[in-house]
Amino acid sequence: MEDYALRAVAQLTTRPAEPYDTFSIAPITPVLGAEVTGLDLSRELTPRQEKELKHAFHTHHVLVFRDQDLTPEQHKRFAGVFGELHPVALAAEGSDPHILEIKADKDSKAVAGNGWHSDGTADAEPSLGSMLYITTIPEGGSGGDTLFANMHLAYELLSPALRGFLDGLTALHDGAKPWTDAGLTPPPEYDVPRTEQPVVARHPENGRKLLFVNAPYTSRITQLARAESDALLGMLYAHIARTPLLHCRVRWQERTLVFWDNRSVQHHAVWDYFPHTREGRRVAIDGTSLHA
Repeated sequence: MEDYALRAVAQLTTRPAEPYDTFSIAPITPVLGAEVTGLDLSRELTPRQEKELKHAFHTHHVLVFRDQDLTPEQHKRFAGVFGELHPVALAAEGSDPHILEIKADKDSKAVAGNGWHSDGTADAEPSLGSMLYITTIPEGGSGGDTLFANMHLAYELLSPALRGFLDGLTALHDGAKPWTDAGLTPPPEYDVPRTEQPVVARHPENGRKLLFVNAPYTSRITQLARAESDALLGMLYAHIARTPLLHCRVRWQERTLVFWDNRSVQHHAVWDYFPHTREGRRVAIDGTSLHA
């Protein structure tokens, strides 16, 4: 590993463990994710719990809560601690506008999230994060894991020369791209978002730089020729997918809720359980515009 990469990893792996008074934290890896115990999310949080949980979220980026019995209203209330709820795009008539039902079974031809991405990056204000609550896991209890990748560290592991080149570049994010890549047309009622985002953004809360491009939504780097953009984006996507040091893996159990930062991580919902069923619901939280 290069010296600059060692320094970046050391900053994360040598930080002292922080004490929490209202719950316990167990890191999933030294650089990403943590399991939280000692909280019942069906109850309203105290101000102290809220403060400590927000600190843990900004530190670990992915928080896992096991053995939670949550109604949809309790799920939304917990998400509301972190901000206004983000409406579901193309919500079905009569459904809750803030709850996205997640289900894959023997009749599924594809599943949402089966590839590295961040949600809704074509929005002018990408969501702060998502809370996914899984109620049904695949038969036998295996498969259906979700992988997460640290986008702060993805940027910091690049060479200083490449980081310098990427700083200041922008990329077009196109909400129609998931459809057009599959040879489809977005539904006519979908107001397709298209936004130029910084390739390297600063996190709105901690100010740290992060890599902000992903295959489903990023169309091209606007300052480069198409061939140059495709080559550079392909290299960055391979870096994210093929650098295990960036990753943590969440193995789902029924009644587990995972809360991830949609700015500082990408995720990949692994579809390795066909023809079995995996089911849950997701609530997202409004974010802000991103700046270089």
